Amino acid sequence: MSDNKSVVLNAAGKTVELPIHTGTLGAPCVDIGKLPKETGLFTYDPGFVATASCRSAVTYIDGDEGVLLYRGYPIEQLAKHSNFLEVSYLLMNGELPNKDQFNSFEHEVTHHTMMHEAFKGFLGGFRHDAHPMAMLCGMVGSLAAFYHSDLDLEDPEQRRLAAIRLLAKVPTIAAACYRYSIGWPVRYPRNNLEYVERFLHMMFEVPSEPLMLKPVAARALDLLFILHADHEQNASTSTVRLVGSTGANPYACVAAGVAALWGPAHGGANEAVLKMLAEIGRPEDVGKAVERAKDKNSGFRLMGFGHRVYKNFDPRATIIREMCHQVLNELGVNDPMLEVAMKLEEAALKDEYFVQRKLYPNVDFYSGIIYKALGIPTEMFTVMFAIARTAGWVSHWLEQQTDPEAKIGRPRQIYTGAANRDYVALDRR
Repeated sequence: MSDNKSVVLNAAGKTVELPIHTGTLGAPCVDIGKLPKETGLFTYDPGFVATASCRSAVTYIDGDEGVLLYRGYPIEQLAKHSNFLEVSYLLMNGELPNKDQFNSFEHEVTHHTMMHEAFKGFLGGFRHDAHPMAMLCGMVGSLAAFYHSDLDLEDPEQRRLAAIRLLAKVPTIAAACYRYSIGWPVRYPRNNLEYVERFLHMMFEVPSEPLMLKPVAARALDLLFILHADHEQNASTSTVRLVGSTGANPYACVAAGVAALWGPAHGGANEAVLKMLAEIGRPEDVGKAVERAKDKNSGFRLMGFGHRVYKNFDPRATIIREMCHQVLNELGVNDPMLEVAMKLEEAALKDEYFVQRKLYPNVDFYSGIIYKALGIPTEMFTVMFAIARTAGWVSHWLEQQTDPEAKIGRPRQIYTGAANRDYVALDRR
């Protein structure tokens, strides 16, 4: 919305009045839409860190104050009182459901969890040691081949159904990718179980015996899914929106989001935490690692500390830290790597170097530890992130489809190549 305020810019010998837009919360934005037409100038913003690419009502972040809101609800309240499927409904629809709405939503998601039997053959085309994210990216994209000819993006009901299918099927596909990688038969979803517990059974249950899960396992994973469900216009969500701006099939859009999430600077951060812990090796070597991290010339970094957006603290880390310790206590896991993690957390929280710089353990640090304690292999960590973030991706995609200001994404550039030159024949070069 515009509050009738503006800024005046003197550029290229011309004076341009640019309107200022403000949202419900957050910093105002200068609308530079008419700048190129009136001055011939564009703006330069590497990484789009100072550019709002859209209007969105899904998620709000205040990095300075450590605030994260889903549709206006503080993440702390949702983490304490809600569950992942209800949060997914909230993100997709804008409001918390009443009892009947939630039951209908849960029923619909549950009865779209099956994947086509042809997917088994598709899985067989991957190498046995393929990374699960590579398989997930390919298989989610292939959903477009099953749900394309009858998909009318102008029909709100068909858009909603596509979002439901993605939310329902991504856990099934993710579990199938894992089981294929270890040579286990694909496990069909059990519709008598809730969303997270059903996923854990598809991951770990074998035909020869039932899976006995401690309740803390499902609680911890459900909490992680809530915390990872959305995070405003991050790299993967922006990718989903950019691909979506072309009118592409929604399954292709989410597959693009999976590919973006795979990057170690984005969704691969919790996997990097475990690699760091393995590099440290032993609890007694944590002190040396902390000193190396302080030395800028050592080339060693503590992964899972600090955050690009949250300059004070990551509210998600505050929530998940308690659950992390609860999981380790209730499961009684005896793993030297987890001992290293707890020793490192203790050291960093007490060390003035990290305290002064507000380099606190973030959500990636604790999520990696929880995944490890639950027996989820390191190469599946980013896949877990993708399952949770699917809720946010489809919510942003749905929102984009009804945005009257939406345009095809087309960033500009500063060209640094050769100037105009003439072709020289091969025999004269």
